[in-house]
Amino acid sequence: MEESQGQDQQAGQAQQAAEQAREKVGEATEQAKEQARSLAGQAQDRIREQVDQRSTQAGERVGGTAEDVRSVGEQLRNQGKDGPARIVDQAADRIERAGSYLRDSDADRILNDVEDFGRRNPWAMLAGAAIAGFAAARFLKASSRERYSSRQSYVSGQRPRPQLETPTGATTGTRATGPSEQVATPAGVR
Repeated sequence: MEESQGQDQQAGQAQQAAEQAREKVGEATEQAKEQARSLAGQAQDRIREQVDQRSTQAGERVGGTAEDVRSVGEQLRNQGKDGPARIVDQAADRIERAGSYLRDSDADRILNDVEDFGRRNPWAMLAGAAIAGFAAARFLKASSRERYSSRQSYVSGQRPRPQLETPTGATTGTRATGPSEQVATPAGVR
């Protein structure tokens, strides 16, 4: 009988320990969730702050551009070209409105407007994404020769050769390659 009471007592203690462990795990999980929410909130706040700051800067630059366009319109008007001057003034007004929008809007408004535009014009968003992808690809391709040569030097254990200027202003490596030496280049780059 004592043995069964001892076993019951041990089972009760084990159950208590398991319950305490579950509670501690639950508390730790809640703390981790709270920290994740806090970090996500901080990241969103930083993004909003950056969008606000950058949009204000862009709005100021666009406003300066509108003033430049207006001065072009004034010059056209002084030359007696009223038709083109009106068109330039209309363009300046639109540019000024865009600058005011960027300067006066907060991050939430800008992001909501972009989302709304994307919902109304999905093809325009896809075209914009394609153009951005094309621009990124062109940028990467333009810098590929330098990245490729530096990677090849690193892989072969060689340090990059310093560039020397020739009398014609072109740059060259420290040694010339002869016809028997082949130089590896990325496909399509010469």
